[in-house]
Amino acid sequence: MTEQQDLRTGFHEELDDLRNQIARLGATVVELIPRVTDILLEQDLEGAEYVLRGDAAIDARCIDVEERALTTLALQAPVAADLRQVASILKLAPEIERSADLCCNICKAARRIYGHELDPKLRGAIRRMADQATSEYKEVIEAYVANDPVRAAALRDMDDYLDDLHRQFIAQIFESHASGTVDLQVAVQLAVVARFYERLGDHAVNISHRVLYITTGWLPEHDAIRNDNSNVADAEPAED
Repeated sequence: MTEQQDLRTGFHEELDDLRNQIARLGATVVELIPRVTDILLEQDLEGAEYVLRGDAAIDARCIDVEERALTTLALQAPVAADLRQVASILKLAPEIERSADLCCNICKAARRIYGHELDPKLRGAIRRMADQATSEYKEVIEAYVANDPVRAAALRDMDDYLDDLHRQFIAQIFESHASGTVDLQVAVQLAVVARFYERLGDHAVNISHRVLYITTGWLPEHDAIRNDNSNVADAEPAED
């Protein structure tokens, strides 16, 4: 085996390991979402502290993946599909890190509403949002592992449903507060929690865009930017 072949073999081994690390980190978030939901609904302060203490380790793993990906980019100068893989890892690690932070934020909210019992209607709505966010995240991580653009493209419709659940829950919070069953402090915290679940879905969609980029070379947000720029240009008055 030549030196060049050795380098390429080493590169692909490192790339495979980085992809595996991303998959494991994503799986951690998939496990965290239902766990922190149980913590919230069961008022499990000990569980909340356990999750919060573990966040630093997740952050460190994400930073390690980013640093290794940057080193690979600098030393190996990948091109084409390999470049898309490495560049996407640099985007995926922060998406997952922020998702884990959202799970921690749900634990912090659990501490703030401790002692306030939620009625079954609100508990059920929270559970539905959590289940949908978990399904989205699980689906997109599996799409990433399988390099499956079809499954990745399906995330948009899944997230639309989570957005609907979010809107419905906000309406339920207002209704419960108006009827006097939920005080203002708890209502505010629940609205924030709903936003955390909605943001988890958004991060899953962002990851799906990276899967599409890896597998097809197409990045949805680039089209959106081009369309926005085109609309601005069309709106500008012609010079005399």
